[in-house]
Amino acid sequence: MANNMLHLTPPHREVPGCYAFPAEKIQLGTSAAAVSLPVVDISRSRDEVCRAILDAGKEMGFFQASHIVKPRPVVNHGVPDQVMRDMESVCVEFFRLPAEDKAALYSEDPRKTNRLFCGALYGNSGEKYWRDCLRLACTFPVGKSTEDWPGNPQRFPYVYLRRSEIMDANLKFISFVATKHAYREVAEKFTVLTRGLGMELLRLLCQSLELRHDYFEGDLSGSDVILHVNHYPPCPDPSVTLGLPPHCDRGLITLLHPGTVPGLEIAYKGNWIKVEPLPNAFIVNFGLQLEVVTNGLLKSIEHRAMTNVARARTSVATFIMPTQACLVGPAGEFLSEDNPPRYRTMTYGEFSRGYAAVNMGSSPLHINTDLKNIQKI
Repeated sequence: MANNMLHLTPPHREVPGCYAFPAEKIQLGTSAAAVSLPVVDISRSRDEVCRAILDAGKEMGFFQASHIVKPRPVVNHGVPDQVMRDMESVCVEFFRLPAEDKAALYSEDPRKTNRLFCGALYGNSGEKYWRDCLRLACTFPVGKSTEDWPGNPQRFPYVYLRRSEIMDANLKFISFVATKHAYREVAEKFTVLTRGLGMELLRLLCQSLELRHDYFEGDLSGSDVILHVNHYPPCPDPSVTLGLPPHCDRGLITLLHPGTVPGLEIAYKGNWIKVEPLPNAFIVNFGLQLEVVTNGLLKSIEHRAMTNVARARTSVATFIMPTQACLVGPAGEFLSEDNPPRYRTMTYGEFSRGYAAVNMGSSPLHINTDLKNIQKI
């Protein structure tokens, strides 16, 4: 395992050939100063939040959900700051564990529910991506579905320290929290609360779209919740490789805990813009199935992960998705003689099989035209 995981190998002086892309496949992003992600302050009135989410979905397909916009106490987004800091801390600590503590999790078999893997291949190009990933899945209600999640690290730094200090590999932490299964306990709590936030955002969308309030309940959001704990080690030459290729998320909605180190870029008006994460905020983006349900009213936008030469980046993506047997197609509320269906109705399993067959690294920017054509009429 150690030889296959980037974070367990000695620092590279150059990017190995299997991680290097031709120059035409990497278009450098522009500064995010000109175009920043919309910020949705969950503490505002329900009508204001509904309008803000809908506007963000039509314009960019991304927004940042925050509750630290005003200095006085506010109604937060349901995931306490301490839970977010604890999750960030245990994930950083997980990738610092020795190889033997993680060996049982390592697998290159994509059918394995919980696994640790490196640089997933997309299509038949043979190119790998500068990322190590811990994939976790759980049912709702959670029950025993997290029993196979890692227990280590069994202790983690108590993060009352500044967020910028969390990522400092040389920092000597002065206080630790220790429990028998610290990682599992922290990650389960984070997952339950983050899914709750995602479902509330979907209910807010229902209100703004004039759908029944529980439209996205049941099979449309009923698959296992998937977590990707992404770790991008320092890269000797970020100009020749990618942490993740351009892609749209295939599910319904994704909530990203971005960590403190930038790296996310989104496609906007023909270019890539860099996203600067806000403290204590989730980056939320709409998946392809939400675009399908709204017949294209809401957009699922391409995004990618870049690397940097100086600092490791760790982020946590939480995916809410339909069940494999769920039929997904445009809702009748978005159809008319002037606006016929733009997407076919098919099961999410059928769509996923087509999604997996597409070479996601085939184009430097708008590669998801092919993905959307899987379901497009």
